[in-house]
Amino acid sequence: MPDKTNQNLRFGVIGCGRIAPKHTESILAIPDAELAAVCDIVPGRAEEFARKYQARPYLDYQEMLRSEDIDIVTVATPSDLHAEIGIAAARAGKHVMVEKPMAMTLESADRLIQACREAGVKLGVIHQNRFNQSVKTLRAALEDGRFGMLTHAQATVRWNRNDEYYQQAPWRGTRLQDGGVLMNQSIHNIDLLQWMMGPAEEVFGFTRTALRPIEMEDVAGAVIKFNNGSIGIIEAASTIYPKNLEETLNIFGESGSVIIGGIAVNRIEAWEFPGSEDEKAGIFAAQKTDPPSVYGFGHREIIENMMEAVRADTVPAVPGEEGRKALEIILAIYKCQETGQPVKLPLVE
Repeated sequence: MPDKTNQNLRFGVIGCGRIAPKHTESILAIPDAELAAVCDIVPGRAEEFARKYQARPYLDYQEMLRSEDIDIVTVATPSDLHAEIGIAAARAGKHVMVEKPMAMTLESADRLIQACREAGVKLGVIHQNRFNQSVKTLRAALEDGRFGMLTHAQATVRWNRNDEYYQQAPWRGTRLQDGGVLMNQSIHNIDLLQWMMGPAEEVFGFTRTALRPIEMEDVAGAVIKFNNGSIGIIEAASTIYPKNLEETLNIFGESGSVIIGGIAVNRIEAWEFPGSEDEKAGIFAAQKTDPPSVYGFGHREIIENMMEAVRADTVPAVPGEEGRKALEIILAIYKCQETGQPVKLPLVE
């Protein structure tokens, strides 16, 4: 790959829908990043988006990938296209940032990982909540061994996605193109859960389509047994009345307890370690208010991390192998729903 050490890195965004502004606005806020192009199959949407963010519009991502003016591609399309477009981008010599889920199957996730490896390009999965200050503070305590033996943890998403949300596009809530509340909304928190607790060994869960007119689940509950013997509990719902309530991550060990809450795991609500009263007071005093949306504050930092990985030839914070882990847990929960039996990992699709 060309040396980009002292040059601006140029981005192309594929998909100009609901999440795309978070990517484009974050790119434009980074001094040494440029937004070169945007792409969407809907002509009016692509052109309007390009005018708003001063980029070149494309209707065909294959045509966009032939441009020599793009270094990094961000894939923000419907979920079933993530792997296909990411593979094409890698083969075109572009570094790849892909929205969650990185793929809809483990097989396609593995093909994306392999394509990027063979092309010598970087692959980063957009799990931006790893860059929340609350999550970084928790991770540092975990890496310092302050929890002692981990006992259990809980990841909870209590949000609202009403009928209007699912009617925005025919692919929303479908099995093949989108998934349900686990795959679409809760995957970020499941990523954090497994990142903190370590490799998962066994999964059992239930899903239900309770209120929304969709093919997949709008409510789910699951239990994970991790390799270290600890237990994880997942609660996920897009049915919360009347609006988004919370996304929380609770981690418990023999000598520590931390609860991160807020609308998007953005606020530390409990911080209990031996002799930590002054530390806790400082943490609470420094915290920001809730972000303006559930997308949080982490997009700019994860994009900057990808740029550093490209320049320094290092591994992105959330490489494909990491993004695959939350996907595997969710697919295991889906398999539990089909079979009524616990599922051992690694999952065989």
